[in-house]
Amino acid sequence: MFVTPMELSGPPRVPRNLLGEQTYGDHASIHDETTARRLGVSGAAIEGPTHFSQFDPLLATLWGRRWFESGCLSAHFQAICAEGEQTRALVALDGPAPSRVQVRTEKADGTVVLSGTATLGPDAGPTALDERLAKTRPPVAEPVIHAGWAPGRKGVAPERVRMAADTHLGDLYPFTLRQKLASITEPSPWYESDDTPWGRPIVPVEMVSVLAMATFGESGLTKAEPSVGLFLDLEIRMLAGPVLVDEPYVLEREVVALGESRRTESAWIRTTVTAEAGGPPVAEVLLHQGVFKESYPGYPADR
Repeated sequence: MFVTPMELSGPPRVPRNLLGEQTYGDHASIHDETTARRLGVSGAAIEGPTHFSQFDPLLATLWGRRWFESGCLSAHFQAICAEGEQTRALVALDGPAPSRVQVRTEKADGTVVLSGTATLGPDAGPTALDERLAKTRPPVAEPVIHAGWAPGRKGVAPERVRMAADTHLGDLYPFTLRQKLASITEPSPWYESDDTPWGRPIVPVEMVSVLAMATFGESGLTKAEPSVGLFLDLEIRMLAGPVLVDEPYVLEREVVALGESRRTESAWIRTTVTAEAGGPPVAEVLLHQGVFKESYPGYPADR
């Protein structure tokens, strides 16, 4: 790790794509090379949360174990990273003991893959997605792909999920935690051993997003198919963390906003993670997912 007085820089990494066989709505995703190229992407896209792991050693250097207990990584994805491309994580400091820092991931040529904030605790100020969400404007017309969706709509019922080392996570995430740890850019004994500050192995921050989305098919929040999506923004916030391996959790979802651009319809969804045994929420995941209009057959040309 390279350190300057105002910036932490991680080593160059080549993230692995584990979603080449991902399916939803009976079709492949943007993580499949053929599908990606059809939509004008240079190759199979690395899933956005994969880049989050490169920040963990840097933020743990700043905040120690507290990063995994009450840290929040909040990022806007600016460019797609394809399989085989090299990336580096950077953290810009505002002072000697900050609770809010700027983050970004860059490719070898300087292209910014994501940018945003990392914060510690509830009093660190607004996150990058707090600011982006506040500027969101609703679609100019009724959604086509997200027909029937509206802010405030919730999942039909709480969902239950448990991520053990060898739990197969379904069609959305066709791999296990053990398989992820074999290719994760920043391994840690805390992910596999009981010898941690919490007496249990913990789920990597990037995999909290996977845990939160693995049962999304049960939510009743269905969009028109076939249509291909991508992550536009993602925030993983630890509230009373960490999330523990092989611990049963309950997920509750809410649509918080809808959006639209020239190429996409999009939805912001907040998922709250609570231990099945009770207690306060452990984590929240805020996902802004866009869907390519051109991927949905018959999408109105005037939209």
